[in-house]
Amino acid sequence: MAETILVPQEIRATRREELRRAWSRFRSSTLALVGLGIILMMAAAAIFAPTIAPYPQHAGGFVDFANTFQPPSRAHLFGTDDVGRDVFSRVLFGARISLSMGIVVLSIALAIGVPLGLIAGYWSGWVSSLIMRITDVFLALPSIVLALAVAAVLKPTLTNAMIAIAFTWWPWYTRLVYGEVLSLKQEAFVEASRSVGAGPWRIVFKEILPNTWSPIIVKLTLDMGFVILVETGLSFLGLGAQPPTPAWGTMIAEGRIYMPANWWLATFPGLAIFLTVLGFNLLGDGLRDVFDVQIEQWRGGA
Repeated sequence: MAETILVPQEIRATRREELRRAWSRFRSSTLALVGLGIILMMAAAAIFAPTIAPYPQHAGGFVDFANTFQPPSRAHLFGTDDVGRDVFSRVLFGARISLSMGIVVLSIALAIGVPLGLIAGYWSGWVSSLIMRITDVFLALPSIVLALAVAAVLKPTLTNAMIAIAFTWWPWYTRLVYGEVLSLKQEAFVEASRSVGAGPWRIVFKEILPNTWSPIIVKLTLDMGFVILVETGLSFLGLGAQPPTPAWGTMIAEGRIYMPANWWLATFPGLAIFLTVLGFNLLGDGLRDVFDVQIEQWRGGA
């Protein structure tokens, strides 16, 4: 009885110690903390945009021709656009669109790519070959080209832009999980599960899948920045969010017409894109360092 109680306690203590060491390694990386800070700032801007924005009504089809092309000032931190809307307020609401786009697209990519990678990696035969050949076809074409093709066929809306990007993104997760499963399915803990009579589905989802989350999380973090870049590219070309929706790509497309005289129209949305992508890249690099050390320690212990 005493042994049954102690084992879970020891497991929990070990996990707490691993988390403490991982946080210590992550905290020692200044750039990773900077990236985390940038992402938290952008997330706060997106969540509290209606409260933070000085002119929340300017996120829609508001028009004020008396205040067009006002330069950055105390009243309008980022200036105003060609119809008098506050650029700062629109940039804040644009953060909602870009971050929600990344979350939705990567959720769809995970839902499709991870199960296919698990099936292709664990079971050999024609099913595995079919999945990976289809994956190779998608990976052979640049994601932005595929997204442009799909978005051009569909009606240009924000929802269709999400579908277009998700359509091109799932193969990366299929390939990643496929490689992880191939290396994990011969490990001792998988053989032990087979020896006690565990079925293949239980082994795949209870034993192998939890051990693939480290590289998946790192890729998710890095991909958030790339998805935002693709989304802004589609919006810039008129294949994503449509005016007056305050998408960053749309704002840059509208503002470039008035450069260089009214430089703030495209500069501040561009800086928002730059900071957001930089934040996710820095955070992803920091998480990769943390998880790489954990994997090396785990393999060394094994």
